[in-house]
Amino acid sequence: MSDIHLGTLYVVATPIGNLEDLSPRAARVLGEVALVAAEDTRHTSRLLRHLGLSVSMLSLHEHNEAARVEQIDQRLLGGESIALVSDAGTPLISDPGFVLVRELRARGRRIVPVPGACALVAALCASGLPTDRFLFQGFLSPKSGARRQRLKDLASREETLVFYESPHRIRDTLSDIAAELGARRLVLARELTKSFETFLEGDAEALLARMEADPDQTRGEFVIMVAGAEPKESADATSVEAQTLLAALLDEGVGVKQAAAVAARLLGGAKKTWYGQAQTLKEAR
Repeated sequence: MSDIHLGTLYVVATPIGNLEDLSPRAARVLGEVALVAAEDTRHTSRLLRHLGLSVSMLSLHEHNEAARVEQIDQRLLGGESIALVSDAGTPLISDPGFVLVRELRARGRRIVPVPGACALVAALCASGLPTDRFLFQGFLSPKSGARRQRLKDLASREETLVFYESPHRIRDTLSDIAAELGARRLVLARELTKSFETFLEGDAEALLARMEADPDQTRGEFVIMVAGAEPKESADATSVEAQTLLAALLDEGVGVKQAAAVAARLLGGAKKTWYGQAQTLKEAR
């Protein structure tokens, strides 16, 4: 029996490769909604044909998403149910849909997720890298300068770093990772859930050499997972070195709060601990 609600937007995850990964619920929702809003209607039509479905479709991609909000909202207000899909995986995860969902939720419309495949999660769970904390960055900039700056900004993060990348930029991105993050453990997931699904492991330089030897390894869409930075050892806030640093900062007219921030950044540890030491040192003068 159908549980489709009228006037509802369903955010439906679709397969990232293997069509068998589409959930029965997702298939049912796609068959029962009045409209499918698709990133690429030609791509989604192949999935619908595979399911034996004939459903009206509307394109919704990064270039027209904002303009589609009113049109979709009016159809929801008219009592229609609509499914939002991207080309593969879960919509909004480095795919269109955020603007639409944000605007419809702000207007009080009902949004229902229909979970399923997601390249980010699929890659992480088989990578062997820590998954208790990770930082997903989507696609890095196509420009090397901006890409390297972002990697530099992330260099001290201790979480597993996760990026998406396309085949024509994978070598350049690996080169920039080698330059900014060094010889960290790195896992590449390629062609997830497809016939040639591959996980490559090593540092960035080793993976570049592997691709040089076997250009087939540059094919497909990639999830890049990089081990986080090693945790900093927190300095003893009462050590001679720590006290000398705080004293020097205070002597230069740096405020207690700013001195604590500088000490935490340079030596590690909690800002509140450094703040207490700096305040004690200032009051003792």
